[in-house]
Amino acid sequence: MTAGPAAPGDVPGPAPATAPAPAAPAPAGPDPGTAAAPIIVPARPQPTSVAPVSPDPGAVPPLDREPAEPAVNGEPAEPAVNGEPAEPAANGEPAEPAANGEPVGNGEPADPPAASEPAAGEPAAAPSGPRPKAGAGRNLPMALGVGVGLGALALVTLFTIKLTFLVYMTAVVGIALWELARALGVRGIRMPFPPVAAGGAVAVALAYWQGERALVACLVMTAVVILGWRMPGGASGYLRDVTAGVFTLVYLPLMASFVALMLAAPDGSRRTLVFLILTVCSDVGGYFAGILFGRHPMAPVISPRKTWEGLAGSVAACLLAGMIALPILLSGTVWQGVVIGAAAVAAATLGDLAESMIKRDLQIKDMGNVLPGHGGIMDRVDSLLVTAPVIWLLLVVFMPVHG
Repeated sequence: MTAGPAAPGDVPGPAPATAPAPAAPAPAGPDPGTAAAPIIVPARPQPTSVAPVSPDPGAVPPLDREPAEPAVNGEPAEPAVNGEPAEPAANGEPAEPAANGEPVGNGEPADPPAASEPAAGEPAAAPSGPRPKAGAGRNLPMALGVGVGLGALALVTLFTIKLTFLVYMTAVVGIALWELARALGVRGIRMPFPPVAAGGAVAVALAYWQGERALVACLVMTAVVILGWRMPGGASGYLRDVTAGVFTLVYLPLMASFVALMLAAPDGSRRTLVFLILTVCSDVGGYFAGILFGRHPMAPVISPRKTWEGLAGSVAACLLAGMIALPILLSGTVWQGVVIGAAAVAAATLGDLAESMIKRDLQIKDMGNVLPGHGGIMDRVDSLLVTAPVIWLLLVVFMPVHG
């Protein structure tokens, strides 16, 4: 039986339960004759976090995060100073950065700076431990020939007319003064040469004829002239140049004036000869002992060729020379000769080292090249200059000058 249409006021009853029909495929399109309500499907919520993305094998990481690539031998390369990784060297060794922060072109570290000359304001590194024997460092036959010639000229002038020896000594000091002034000029020091040279020559002459008081007065007056001589040059470097002038006046003319004081005594030729013998024995004994037995540097920063064995040779030669020369030439005692010999070797060594320090400060090897095989005059009289006042004083104490 079929149910008829529902009356307008009737309430429909529940529909009879039926078995679920199998799912049918969705229709291709809406039925044109049926007006169906639209079906609204809620949007599916999207996750707020983004899943990590695996890196692309072909992507290039940014430069600021790039790690240093390992060298060929498997060791990481050292970073350069500017923060970028250093490229490995061609030989497989990591490249060392150069002084400016970049590796050397051939992949090897830059050579260290030469140790011959230290930088300004810094001391040179002293080698440690014993070193091999030092060579002569000069033309030995030429040096011996020049030394013998200078010594013979000194003996001839000393025992003929003493005044000629004074002239000879003054000329030698004048050349040394010129060498020192030229060496100072290399570093921009304008030493007032004319007043120092003129005042020094007058000081030597006054020491010989008038004695110590006139010598002191002349040196003081020369220092005053140096102060005024440099004034027209301006204020820039005034103190430096005046100090250099006064230092040179003391270092050369004043020291040489003590030889003139020794020479002025009645037995001045023999006193001066004792002074020359002791100083020359210190130089010669130390020179040959250093060549033959030198192993241990004494002052490598100041004078690399000076050794303790050479100093021992100087001491032995000076003591022996003092023990022989003083009793024979001046009728002194053996113990006085030992004292004077010991004082002479100490003063001569100090003079040699002091002149070496001056050359180190000026960054020069020799003061000049006047003497073949020796260098400059200043390089030969350095020990004589400092020894002269020491020997003069001890001879005055042991053997006072009468009349």
